[in-house]
Amino acid sequence: MSTTAAVRTIGILLFDQFEELDAVGPWEVLSYWTRTYPQDGYAVTMMSADGQQVTAAKGLTVGVHTSVADAPPLTVLLHPGGQGTRPLLRDPQHLEWVRGQRAAVPLMTSVCTGSLVYAAAGLLHDRPATTHWGSLDLLAELDPTIDVRPDARYVDDGDVVTSAGVSAGIDMALHLVDRLAGTERARAVRRGIQYDPQPPV
Repeated sequence: MSTTAAVRTIGILLFDQFEELDAVGPWEVLSYWTRTYPQDGYAVTMMSADGQQVTAAKGLTVGVHTSVADAPPLTVLLHPGGQGTRPLLRDPQHLEWVRGQRAAVPLMTSVCTGSLVYAAAGLLHDRPATTHWGSLDLLAELDPTIDVRPDARYVDDGDVVTSAGVSAGIDMALHLVDRLAGTERARAVRRGIQYDPQPPV
């Protein structure tokens, strides 16, 4: 890909009480990729509704690069989960924003309970999806037409990709690199961040 081509933007949405690793895990994968291989033509940015810093679920305070209004057009949107998704499920303004992104953004992705927000917005109707194991029943309740995949680390349904809880976002992000830049690139990124999980217990 030519380095003079327009850069395509991956946006990670932050909001108060998001789960830290839901966003920071994919950020590590995607920013390592886009900074190490700029020739692939992608960039990743963190954004919040108003462009101000947010406080995550376990107290981490995180700054962002832009507000959603000032963000460049997105090729990929990543919506993390966490306790902060619960009020978003009942926030008409946020759900309408998500629907607007669905109309404009080619690839919508979520980590953990971010998929609950997509379900509440109607994005997962008659589609396969997953979420954190503790919220699988809620996902089905929000939209009974969803084909809930309880054992999936992530579910790729073309223009929508959902992942299971917390650390599964790292796997999903590596899958995105594979989709967007190829398997060898994804393997290079995985090696670069030394992601080779071998649980100690």
